[in-house]
Amino acid sequence: MLLKSDSNRAGVVMTTSLELPTLRRAGGGLRLSVLALLLLPQLGWAMSYKSGDHVTLYVNKVGPYHNPQETYHYYTLPVCRPKEVRHKALSLGEVLDGDRMAESLYEIRFKENTERKTLCQLTLSEKEVEQLREAVEELYYFEFVLDDIPIWGFVGYMEESGFLPHTHKDVKPVPLDGVGGAVPVSGAGGDLAVTHTYSVRWFESPLPHGRRAERLRDYSFFPKTLEIHWLSIINSLVLVVLLLGFVIIILMRVLKNDFARYNVEEEGACDDLDQGDNGWKIIHTDVFRFPPYKSLLCAVLGVGAQFLTLATGIIIMALLGMFNVHRHGAINSAAIVLYALTSCVSGYCSCRFYTQIHGQRWVWNIILTSTLFSAPLFLTWSVVNSVHWWSGSTQALPATTVLLLLGAWVLVGFPLTVIGGIVGKNRAGNFQAPCRTRNIPRQIPPQPWYKHTAVHMAIGGFLPFSAISVELYYIFATVWGREHYTLYGILLCVFAILLSVGACISVALTYFLLSGEDYRWWWRSVLSTGSTGIFIFVYSLFYYRNRSSMSGVVQSAEFFGYSLLTAFVFSLMLGTVSFCASLAFIRYIYRSLKMD
Repeated sequence: MLLKSDSNRAGVVMTTSLELPTLRRAGGGLRLSVLALLLLPQLGWAMSYKSGDHVTLYVNKVGPYHNPQETYHYYTLPVCRPKEVRHKALSLGEVLDGDRMAESLYEIRFKENTERKTLCQLTLSEKEVEQLREAVEELYYFEFVLDDIPIWGFVGYMEESGFLPHTHKDVKPVPLDGVGGAVPVSGAGGDLAVTHTYSVRWFESPLPHGRRAERLRDYSFFPKTLEIHWLSIINSLVLVVLLLGFVIIILMRVLKNDFARYNVEEEGACDDLDQGDNGWKIIHTDVFRFPPYKSLLCAVLGVGAQFLTLATGIIIMALLGMFNVHRHGAINSAAIVLYALTSCVSGYCSCRFYTQIHGQRWVWNIILTSTLFSAPLFLTWSVVNSVHWWSGSTQALPATTVLLLLGAWVLVGFPLTVIGGIVGKNRAGNFQAPCRTRNIPRQIPPQPWYKHTAVHMAIGGFLPFSAISVELYYIFATVWGREHYTLYGILLCVFAILLSVGACISVALTYFLLSGEDYRWWWRSVLSTGSTGIFIFVYSLFYYRNRSSMSGVVQSAEFFGYSLLTAFVFSLMLGTVSFCASLAFIRYIYRSLKMD
C-alpha cells in the first residue's frame, strides 16, 4: 500500500493475524489458527502523513464471498472491538453500498513496524464459536478500509479436522515471513480463550502514489473476468453496420420505388392520394390518428428521455475521471443526484408531447410521469430493504438515509417534474402532421402472422440485445460481482450502438407495418424495441443460474428485484428512441409525397 509522506513516498505491507488456537474437546478436536489481512494499493486521494502519525484502520463489513449484496457489520462477528464503537461519517453512496465503517483497535503508526502485537484477548462462548464456524463454512470475507483503500481477506477456511483462518500471505515485491500458528489456550466448559495479534511492516516503494492502483489491478482476491472487451465492441460494430446497411440501402431503395410510383401525378393533394392505390400511401389520412392512452404514452417517452439523459451524463462523468474505483458508492451518489435534477427533462418532454397530441388532463399527466418509475422503485426497494432488515444486513438503509432520499424526491425531483411540465405545456406548439386525419378511421385488413405485435417485439428486442449481450456480462459482473469497470470509452460506444440499432430496427418494422396498411404504429414502435428489457431480464435469470454462485433469500431478493427495475429502465429508454425514430421516419415519407 502506498501512503503519502511529507518527506518521501513510502509504502506499507500489513499482515494481521488473529490467532484462534487449537481447541480440544472430548471425542474430537477443533483447530483454529490465523486470520491474515492483505493490504494493497489503490489509486485515489490520500492523506499526507509524517513519521509516527496515527493511521486509522476502519473495519467495515463481512459477508458471503459469492453474495456481494449480502453484507453485515464486521462487529457482528465475535472479534476484538472497542468499548465504544465510533463510526466514520459516510457519504450517501457509501451508505447505499452497504458500508458501515467503524474505528478499530489496530494501532498503526506511519513508518513504525509492529511485530506480533496483541490486539485483545477474548473468551468465546460455544455459541460464538459456532457463529464463527458458520461464517467460515459459508466462505465469509471481510473488508477493512485504510486511507480510503479496501483490505479484503477470508475469515478462514475448512479442513477435515475443523475450520482454520489463513496463516500467511506473501506480498510482492517484499516477501513476508509467516506470522501465523496456533498457541496453547485454556478453556473451561464450552468457552474458548482466544488471543488476537497483528503485525505491520513498512517498506519504501519506487511506485509513485498516483500509480498505486496498478498493484491493486493485479490483485486477485476477487475473480478477474474483464479481459476481452474488444470482442464485445467488434461484435456490436459488425451488427450495427449490417443493420445500417439494411436500412439505408434496402429500405431507401424500396422507398425510392414507392415515391416514383406514388408521385406520378402531380395534381391532387395528400387527401386525394388513396384512389386505386395500396400500401403505406393509402393510410395517409389515418397514420397520424392519435393513439389511446395518450397520457401513459407521453409519460413513457418523458421518463425514457430522462434516463437517456441520466445514462449519458453518468458515462461522460466517468470518462472525465470523476469516479475512482476506491471511492465507495461514488456512482450511486451521482446517479441519485442526476435522477433528481433530470426530472425536469421527463416533465418537459412528457407534457409537451401530451399537449401536442391534444391531451387535456395535463396535471394528471405530470403526476403519472413523476410516478411511472419512482413508484415501482419504491415498491421494489421496500421489499428488498425489508428482507435486508430482517436478516440484519448492512444493505438495509438507516432511517436518516431513507428520509434523505425521500426528501430529495419530494423537494427536488417532483417540483422539477412539475416545472418541466409547465414549461413543456407552454412551449408545445402544433403536432406538425403532414397529412390531415379524417374523422372516420379506415378498416385495417387482416395481417399475416409475421406482422403481429408479438413477432415484432421478438425481432425488435432480440437484435438490440444481441448488440450488447457480450458487454452485458461485464456489466453484470461489475454490478453483481466485485469487478471495477473502468473501460468507459467502450461503454459509451456500446451505448451509442445500442441506441442506433434500436432506431434502425424501429424504422424497418414501422415501414413493414405501414406497408400492410396498418396505421397503429404509435404503441407498436414503443413495444417493438422496448421489448429489449424482456430479453435483458431473461438474461439476468441465465446469469444468476449459470454465471454466478449467488444464492439465498437476501441475495435473490436484491438481484431479481433490481434486475427487473433495470429491464424496465432499458425498455423505457429504447422505447423512447424507437418511437422518436419512427415518428421522424413517418413524417419524412409523408412529407415526400407531392401535394398542391
